Amino acid sequence: MVQSNKSDSSNIESGDIPIQQLSINTIRTLSMDAVQMANSGHPGTPMALAPLAYQLWAHEMKYNPSNPSWFNRDRFVLSCGHASMLLYSALYLSGYDISLDDIKNFRQWDSKTPGHPEYSLTPGVETTTGPLGQGFMNGVGMAMAEAHMAKIYNKNNFNIVDHNTYVLLSDGDIMEGASHEAASLAGHLGLGKLICIYDDNKITIDGTTDLSYSDDIGLRFKGYGWDVVNLGDVSEDCTQIGKSINDAKNIYDKPSLIVLRTHIGYGSPKYQDTSRAHGAPLGEEEIIETKKNYSWPSEEKFLVPEAVLEHMNYSEKGKRLEKEWIELFESYSSDFPEMAKNFKIAISDQIPDDFAQEVPKFPVSKGAIATRVASGMVLNEIAKKIPWLVGGSADLAASNNSLIENSGDYARGSFENRNINWGIREHVMCAASSGMILHGGVRPFAATFFAFTDYARPAIRLSSLMGLPVIYVMTHDSIGLGEDGPTHQPIEHLASLRAIPELHVIRPCDANETAIAWNVAIQRKNGPTMLVLTRQSLPILDRDVFSSEEGLAMGAYIISKEEGKSPDAILISSGSEVALAIDAQKILKDRGVNVRVVSMPCWELFRSQEQAYKDSVFPKEIKTRLSIEAGSDFGWHEWVGSHGDSVAISTFGASAPGGENFEKFGFNISNIISRLEKIMT
Repeated sequence: MVQSNKSDSSNIESGDIPIQQLSINTIRTLSMDAVQMANSGHPGTPMALAPLAYQLWAHEMKYNPSNPSWFNRDRFVLSCGHASMLLYSALYLSGYDISLDDIKNFRQWDSKTPGHPEYSLTPGVETTTGPLGQGFMNGVGMAMAEAHMAKIYNKNNFNIVDHNTYVLLSDGDIMEGASHEAASLAGHLGLGKLICIYDDNKITIDGTTDLSYSDDIGLRFKGYGWDVVNLGDVSEDCTQIGKSINDAKNIYDKPSLIVLRTHIGYGSPKYQDTSRAHGAPLGEEEIIETKKNYSWPSEEKFLVPEAVLEHMNYSEKGKRLEKEWIELFESYSSDFPEMAKNFKIAISDQIPDDFAQEVPKFPVSKGAIATRVASGMVLNEIAKKIPWLVGGSADLAASNNSLIENSGDYARGSFENRNINWGIREHVMCAASSGMILHGGVRPFAATFFAFTDYARPAIRLSSLMGLPVIYVMTHDSIGLGEDGPTHQPIEHLASLRAIPELHVIRPCDANETAIAWNVAIQRKNGPTMLVLTRQSLPILDRDVFSSEEGLAMGAYIISKEEGKSPDAILISSGSEVALAIDAQKILKDRGVNVRVVSMPCWELFRSQEQAYKDSVFPKEIKTRLSIEAGSDFGWHEWVGSHGDSVAISTFGASAPGGENFEKFGFNISNIISRLEKIMT
């Protein structure tokens, strides 16, 4: 533990303390003071890792605080998001648009400095982190995007895409299963621009890590194919830290892991190397004693020496670095004008007006077709128009129909290709897809079976929180998948994913609605979209008889109108059950019941429509409503109302042919009519 010969130091500006140490201690004391003022937070890790943060922001990374979105900047991901004050302190001192008042407002309403870093809220924060392991997986995606773009655009000596992704990992990140998926994939691909630093402080909330964890991390990551350097107990030695980072920068064929033994709560007389330093304020008295150990004015709060502000401010150097890159890009543009043009289009995700021009129109004569098959056809036409559209499946490409046919496999040495083989790693697939969007220059899609969203839900939730336009292609959407049985048949999934704010869940009813669903997803820029598709073939509805599939963009539309001015009842459905609702409408008509059928593929889109449109689809006076969907009825009350009902599934499915499952679970005309008659009487 650091010790001081002085009880206090009243003049830190005197020059007695070297500027490096003064800067490090400023990061520490800002973090302690902010957590104490908020009366919540995690001071211990910022105290331990202040030397690393100093070395990265002052000497190792290239960035421009005046333009946090400069494309060729290095990316830094704080995967252990609870240590957010480490990041905020470094960003503030480096010259980002964060003030000392923002630091003082840590964890408060409408603050730039929330408890865990949030993308788009705080300048310089590259991704939202907090759930451990997520940042690691995001970082892998960033490095994948960098490798892809570098392989495509770098020509001769024009390395216009040339930057590193740094990820700070905690014990908790490494324990999470997500870390296996991330490390395994990164090692397999040989992502040389990915540099991770492991904060080996041997402390978790419940105590020391040996309560639950005894992995040989170096051996584990070497097994994944990483370069591993264990620096040992040198967390205060910026020279050694800097050398290890520079060595990692010169390794191009594999990712790097730097293991750094640190001391949580460094300098705290009572709490260093204890779990008490992890997730609670140190307390006023302990802060005073800790500051004495730093030779810091013990009674002063949020003290930032002018010398530190001058030393750590990176604005001028950042501007110079970006200016040099702009000049390089201008020369590149002269030699490779078409490539430069394509580069600008890709990094701005500028969707061409004619991107859907060649998307097929599916005629009734084509017969029945699964929406997953239609999706694959649409994807391939769109991919021709949007060359930065990339993606893949979690080892289910043939089943998901997610292959881009005119491209090869994204792989070590072939990073220019667009088909990503994620392996059976749904979690990193979705989280790294977020990382790719955050990096920029690519637009990813991710595909698997709908039931397996369970393996990726945390990443899907965070993409929704960040407003990232990832496209999820989820097939095998219901009991209709058949013989694989209840383990693979989604029941609660539609309801649970619809419950995630900002996630648009679209379940199209036929091939033509599927084409519109892709159009909507591609054009959405402020959040993710999930396409939920069938394994089984569905009839193509005759749009000369039924309303245009363009209505999907409204979220819900009258696909088959009642006769006369007003319906007796409304049948509401999505996906494969829409055709069933239309068949029931025909029988009911013969029985003198005038029914409207509404296709409702996307609740979220419908909620965003004007009230007049919503009332035109669901007139308030028509209270006899029946929803028909092969999943949980949770949430349908919003649309059927207190007088309505739902044909749904409240149990798990069964291993049987899909058609038989629909019959056994009540998705047949007779049950629909019976249920409707009950609510009409």
